[in-house]
Amino acid sequence: MSSTEVPKYVWEAVDWPEWRYDLGALTGQLERVSRGQGMLMGRMSEFGMAEVERVRMQILAEEVVRTSEIEGEHLEVESVRSSIARRLGIDYGVLTPVDRRTEAMVGMVLDATLNHREDLTVERLGAWHRQLFVDGGGLLGPTRVGMWRDDRSGPMQVVSGPIGRRQVYFQAPPAIRIPEEMDRFLTWVNATGGIGGVRRESPLIRAGLAHLWFITIHPFEDGNGRIARAIGDMLLARAEGTGRRFYSLSAQIQRERKSYCEILERTQKGTLEVTEWLQWFLQTLDEAIWQAMEVIDGVLERGRFWKRLAGHPFNERQVRMLSRLLEGFEGKLTTGKWAVIAKCSSDTALRDIGDLVAKGVLRRAAGGGRSTSYELVRNMDLTREGQRSPEQVPEKVKEGKNEER
Repeated sequence: MSSTEVPKYVWEAVDWPEWRYDLGALTGQLERVSRGQGMLMGRMSEFGMAEVERVRMQILAEEVVRTSEIEGEHLEVESVRSSIARRLGIDYGVLTPVDRRTEAMVGMVLDATLNHREDLTVERLGAWHRQLFVDGGGLLGPTRVGMWRDDRSGPMQVVSGPIGRRQVYFQAPPAIRIPEEMDRFLTWVNATGGIGGVRRESPLIRAGLAHLWFITIHPFEDGNGRIARAIGDMLLARAEGTGRRFYSLSAQIQRERKSYCEILERTQKGTLEVTEWLQWFLQTLDEAIWQAMEVIDGVLERGRFWKRLAGHPFNERQVRMLSRLLEGFEGKLTTGKWAVIAKCSSDTALRDIGDLVAKGVLRRAAGGGRSTSYELVRNMDLTREGQRSPEQVPEKVKEGKNEER
């Protein structure tokens, strides 16, 4: 392409990939995100180790689930939590069975953050890709696992719409260029300097540029978005000097998915001036940190919940199941689900739930339906004996045909 031609995609520019941005326009956001990171770490320092690990597990689980959802793949939250708890040695009570896809996805996310000091290499990226497609195929069919794409079926394009009326949002560089492009990218990721060794970027800006740069090269047939987000998380962990994650950028990107796709398309069809992209990235990062503050508030709420229950008798199954409900239970709680998760009989589950209903800790959920379900009463008022007065006790929990088994 001659210097007078206007490139359609950013990678076609004659000075690719010399990213440009207005640091002055980003300074305020950089300071705000840095303050937020400091506040978040400060709040975490107020917790004991057990609470810190609970927050960490919840954030990591959200990261794994949401980064998969962005690509249209859905993982079970409880399986993800169980996998993380097992890998990090966190006591999470009864663990849910974990399939190979979930285990592999958790492995990639943890490797990116826990081992953030290690160089990012072709081999490491290949291992991540194999973990994403542990069964050998993706949502789009069979995938070249652990290898760069070859473009045998045509150029790599990001498209949308029905066949015959598809719109091309982006076309990646030809496959023949990938080895050279990735060598240049990896050299930059692993360097301590800036682009071309001339300018040293802020660590937060490096994370935003790495995400954009990798997903623009689009080196794999599938899974590029998830790996781009993992690379961004790795550089954020390097910036913070810790592999402990207390906020989820992927979860926030999922919440902002529409604007993410729009800003990505504009940037990849624009020039190498990427201030707007970095503004979006920093804003999203800031929102992710404040969302994490809400998670911490939830931990504090759970602490107050257990404080209100202090001195009242509960068996081990009840304590574990209440902990699950406090952390966000998927779906409706029924005696059948209680029995499966707590690994007890239906009769035992019924007695456990009935006891908690009588104490005012659980109540029948509104709506009902074919299966009676229960929900947590977060602001219960217990008597000294842990029992509500007779007029407060709801209809006795009965075992009937409408109970889910």
